[in-house]
Amino acid sequence: MLALVLLPLIYIVASSFSSATAVSAGRVKFWPVEFSLHAYKVALSNPQVLRGYYNSLIYAVAGTLISVTLTVAIAYPLSRKTFFGRNVLMTVLIFTMLFSGGLIPTYMVVQDLGLLNTRWALLIPNAIGVWQVIIARTFFAHSIPDELYEAATLDGASELRFLRSVVLPLSKPLLAVLVLMYTIYQWNTYFDALVYLKDPDLYPLQIVLRNMLILNQRNVGATDVAQQLQQQQLANVLKYALIVVSSLPVLIIYPFIARHFTKGVLVGAVKG
Repeated sequence: MLALVLLPLIYIVASSFSSATAVSAGRVKFWPVEFSLHAYKVALSNPQVLRGYYNSLIYAVAGTLISVTLTVAIAYPLSRKTFFGRNVLMTVLIFTMLFSGGLIPTYMVVQDLGLLNTRWALLIPNAIGVWQVIIARTFFAHSIPDELYEAATLDGASELRFLRSVVLPLSKPLLAVLVLMYTIYQWNTYFDALVYLKDPDLYPLQIVLRNMLILNQRNVGATDVAQQLQQQQLANVLKYALIVVSSLPVLIIYPFIARHFTKGVLVGAVKG
């Protein structure tokens, strides 16, 4: 299983550091052939790529912060057995996961709210994932003992104080999962940007990379035969470099978050 996942990644990285002729000829396996940084120079020389990186970082950081905050704020009350109507609200949330209004009604709502062609169009409409709410609610309901809540209540802690001082410190595995899920979604999203954004300065990285590949392919038809071949070879190696460029941030943060997945922070929290 590790080989099935790792070998394609090694091939992509090796191809991105190889020459265009070597990639087009199929001589690259799992090690760079005729080592070259030309594809990265072409990709990073475009100022739109750096702008796209900046926009994607904003969307990923701000979107993850908003989404995790709202998800916890919804899931924690729904996990409390004393919360009146929690089953009805949970049913409504699940209904929205199964049925949606569709693209056109959603677009009209975003338009009426004045979010079109703004950063908020990528942060607010899909800020809450119902599946993530279910995961958080289940975690809070089964992993936070009622004894802790009773002890905190006897000490005079309010609901918000209990959530901030007890629940969140004991929920690091859950928060790590939510952060990773929402960050990957925000980093990879492109459809919402296609629908809601018109200003190129607001485009996330995925839209910029898509446009670069399409424009590069279109330029091929406007040149002579020799230049067509050169452009096509560049396009072949450029797509691998763009995959590496767009995937690198997620690959960097994943090892720092993954260690929380299996960490038993609740072991020994309650004695007796």
